[in-house]
Amino acid sequence: MTGEKKIIVTGGAGFIGCNLVRYLLREGDTEVLILDKLVFPGAAHSLEQFMGNPAYSFQRIDLCESEHLKAAFIEFRPDAVMHLAAESHVDRSIDGPAPFIHSNIVGTFNLLEVARDYWQSLHESRKARFRFLHVSTDEVMGSLQPQEMPLREGAPYRPNSPYAASKAAADHLVRAWHKTYGLPVLVSNCTNNYGPYQFPEKLIPLIIMRALNGEALPVYGDGGNVRDWLYVGDHVEALCRVMDVGEVGEVYNIGGNSEKSNIEMVETICRLLDELRPRSDGSSYSKQIGFVSDRPGHDFRYALNTEKITSATGWRRRWSLESGLRDTVGWYLQNEAWVKSVASSGGSGHATGQPLGQRLGLGNQGSAAD
Repeated sequence: MTGEKKIIVTGGAGFIGCNLVRYLLREGDTEVLILDKLVFPGAAHSLEQFMGNPAYSFQRIDLCESEHLKAAFIEFRPDAVMHLAAESHVDRSIDGPAPFIHSNIVGTFNLLEVARDYWQSLHESRKARFRFLHVSTDEVMGSLQPQEMPLREGAPYRPNSPYAASKAAADHLVRAWHKTYGLPVLVSNCTNNYGPYQFPEKLIPLIIMRALNGEALPVYGDGGNVRDWLYVGDHVEALCRVMDVGEVGEVYNIGGNSEKSNIEMVETICRLLDELRPRSDGSSYSKQIGFVSDRPGHDFRYALNTEKITSATGWRRRWSLESGLRDTVGWYLQNEAWVKSVASSGGSGHATGQPLGQRLGLGNQGSAAD
């Protein structure tokens, strides 16, 4: 980022959010306010790294609470909003879609309205600089077959899960607030992220922790579903590049150009664990892999064409999948206490109402979600 800025980051206690905040604060010229309702109480552990930094502040706010949201804008007076807050776990959206509709659609609507009122109140110079970046997902565009080319910006929306549908609706709201009211928005759609501080219900950290616990490593179907993987550090750098030089009203795909099937990812993690934390019996962690019934409507493949962001902003990923996975596995091996604190903190704000440790499948046959 360039120049001194004040940025609101919604969902800043989450996986991508806390990595983004760390990047912004490291730049040294940005003041950050995190707005997060801490639906996972354990997410607060991710914020401990920022304590004592005078450029960081936090407010526990549900984006559906308009009055609290308005007060935060008036007090902080942001130059930009980076909107990452979302319910994001596909399996949970299938079990109980209502929280996803409420948070991802109603929450985004409220945020847009508060941001619009605030933006319209600014003097012309600050008004011209204000930006609203909405961070979305490749899942809104639906599934691809093996022979299909990665999708470009503007591809038809074909969401196949309640989560994807709720994000697609939010994307459309953001576009409408730009076209109707002139709110200076930017939208990004990104492929699967991985890296430090990812909650251990997702594929990579779940496999790592179950492997270390000597538990089964359950993979959906035959493991053939394909995802494009992007290291979170590359993602947050791309987001900041879009904020700096992206054209208002435009959409930018962000991806790693690193497609792998789920079973390939699990086998790679097992090989890294074999090297970095060998099993006591000398055998491979891959012997713990098993297959479970596929989830309903499981999209086969996601992939995005990233030529636009590269040509428009100069962004390119720095981390290969091999180096990023090695760094990620190493981080989880060095931070097992963080994972345990997140899992043990529980939190009933999600559809299941179960403690997080149970929802992760730690100690049972829970599936490895992507």
